[in-house]
Amino acid sequence: MNGEAARQAGGARRGHRGHWRRHGGLSLVEMLVGMALGALLMLAASAVLLAAGGSYAGQSASARLDDNGRYALDTIARAVRQTAYVNWDSSAAPVAHATHDSANIAGLDARSLGKNSDGISQSLPGAAHGSDVLALRYYGAGDDAGGDGSVLNCAGFGVGAAQTEAQRGWSIFYVAEGADGEAELRCKYRGANGWGADAIIRGVDGFQVLYGLDTDTPADGVANSYVHASALDAYDAALVLVGASAAERQRDLFRRTHWKRIVGVRVALLLHGDSGAVGKADDMGPAQFDLFGQAYAEAHGAGDPGVRIVRAALPAAAQGRPRQMVQMSIMLRNGGS
Repeated sequence: MNGEAARQAGGARRGHRGHWRRHGGLSLVEMLVGMALGALLMLAASAVLLAAGGSYAGQSASARLDDNGRYALDTIARAVRQTAYVNWDSSAAPVAHATHDSANIAGLDARSLGKNSDGISQSLPGAAHGSDVLALRYYGAGDDAGGDGSVLNCAGFGVGAAQTEAQRGWSIFYVAEGADGEAELRCKYRGANGWGADAIIRGVDGFQVLYGLDTDTPADGVANSYVHASALDAYDAALVLVGASAAERQRDLFRRTHWKRIVGVRVALLLHGDSGAVGKADDMGPAQFDLFGQAYAEAHGAGDPGVRIVRAALPAAAQGRPRQMVQMSIMLRNGGS
């Protein structure tokens, strides 16, 4: 091989070695930079994923609260509008509601009930945050115990036509703790085999009721004021009853009771989300909840416990849960007597 050929062969070999030096792999510095960039991208993606998951969880919790509030109000509204119902279209003569019969609506402040006790006769103290009891009665429709399906109690069971005023159907709403300690709004009713109660919704911080009282004489069907149950009982206690016996005075009380002058009902519920749906400090909402507004809470809160619920007074584990307040005013369709 002559000198020129040797020089050309040597240059080719040097070029070949240079090619491999340029493309043989990454240096340590390049690899570390690449790993750092990859880690940053993974952290950014994780942050976006966590934010999306938190947003989804928050929206799901809010949707559940909306659904629970709507369902509870719809159930209560249907029962209130059914109060004092009498089936005047029945082929059989309906039971006439006498003036000395008890009212078709009743209530208790800051009380709970036993599941199997008779009506609201045995109330219990310690209701969740001063929650109230709302009791509604009606005469039903249909021949058998389950009726014809046109009149339902708050649990969705049919109620047949009453043969006496004592046989009127019941729909009673109250708050009690479930087996796991979670407060729930319950529907209590009288079935064919006795009394029972079913949960309507869970996660209830408070249930409050006000009653629209028509004080005009003669009554015009328009509420002059909304008062709580204890105020109505106080008005009844101030009546001077007529009658030679306790039974006669009781009949006079039923004739004149202020509960028969109720023309509307206002209900308010404060609901909370699941224990896992804990909000951030900035998303916790107001520090206090006035179930019938600030003016009512400040004027009547001392005599009507539960109309103001302060977040800081709740158990520490429950303070960060999402909460929602729902309200509704419902007019009675049927006469209170």
